[in-house]
Amino acid sequence: MLTLIHSGEVYTPEPIGVQSLLLAGDTILKIGAIDPQTVRALGVPCLTIDASGCVVTPGLIDPHEHLIGAGGEEGFDTRLPEVALSEIVGAGITTVVGCLGTDMTSRHLSTLVAKVQQLEAQGLSAYMYTGGYALPPQTLTGTVTDDLVLIASVIGVGEFAIADPRCSEPTPYELARLVSQGRAGGMLSGKAGITHFHVGPGKKRLSLLRTLIEDHEVPIESFYPTHINRSEELMDEAIELARRGAFVDIDTVDDDLAQWLGYYREHDGPLDQLTVSSDAHTKNGSPAKLRRNLIGLIREHGWTLAEVLPLATRNPAAVLKLTRKGRLQPGLDADLQILRRDSLDLVHLFARGRQLLKDGQLVVQDAQVEEGG
Repeated sequence: MLTLIHSGEVYTPEPIGVQSLLLAGDTILKIGAIDPQTVRALGVPCLTIDASGCVVTPGLIDPHEHLIGAGGEEGFDTRLPEVALSEIVGAGITTVVGCLGTDMTSRHLSTLVAKVQQLEAQGLSAYMYTGGYALPPQTLTGTVTDDLVLIASVIGVGEFAIADPRCSEPTPYELARLVSQGRAGGMLSGKAGITHFHVGPGKKRLSLLRTLIEDHEVPIESFYPTHINRSEELMDEAIELARRGAFVDIDTVDDDLAQWLGYYREHDGPLDQLTVSSDAHTKNGSPAKLRRNLIGLIREHGWTLAEVLPLATRNPAAVLKLTRKGRLQPGLDADLQILRRDSLDLVHLFARGRQLLKDGQLVVQDAQVEEGG
């Protein structure tokens, strides 16, 4: 199956002007001048989409979602449901990474694996972190390293809590071992092997990570802290970590992305080391809120599309070592969204060449419960 998308303004995420794209199966075959008659002459089924008045960009990558739900910290009635396919697709997300939260008693990695596989079967690219908030880490095979080597969907460790009343108060030595196991698994499997840190509101902030760097020779590239937008003090420490080579992440739970991204840029934080995530499904996190905050940067705060896109495309692909993701380029995965130029409303979405959203409507539906018994 071929798909020809023509007359759209293409962002790779860098703007390259009005171009055509030819998709072949799950891959981008060509970007540039493409003669529709030549394509039709091949005699291969071809879907043609006129993207006039639209922009074509990479699909979004959300590096932090509680795909099987989070919450429950205020009692059983506060447990949150799984994230639905429609929520992810409706936000323009084509790649998602799942993790466990505080609750590692009633939520398990095996359930997360099944959810990841379900999303894959429905057309998305889905991955996950092994472990969770606390030590010893919950694993599928017995060790963090083995999970990374033996389970295709596992690409890192986390989210592991530090500077938080809910964390397991690890010693630097214990944490160094965890990060090293993840790094070893990544090296052996060709995956990222990073450790994704939940940074809480505690006064220690990122001090534990600095100790690992200075006293345990843990490579700074192994760290990927999130929730760095809790305070200016934490943001300052995250900026310093990013300058030294780590990727850092801002969540959109509190609808304050513009505020913190502005602070990050004003204090010379390297934008190519920054990502943005939804933290869905926590109490206030959702894929829709991630999209709303990204679009709000452009509509309301003067950011350009070219400045905003890398935060949710190229940058998360880089930290997660998803080498076929996050960019529009021949030979890479055909993950892309088509947006109206004036409003940035989502019109079409393709994930690995499969159309999941057409004219703003879902093509693939959420799993339904059939009536009857």
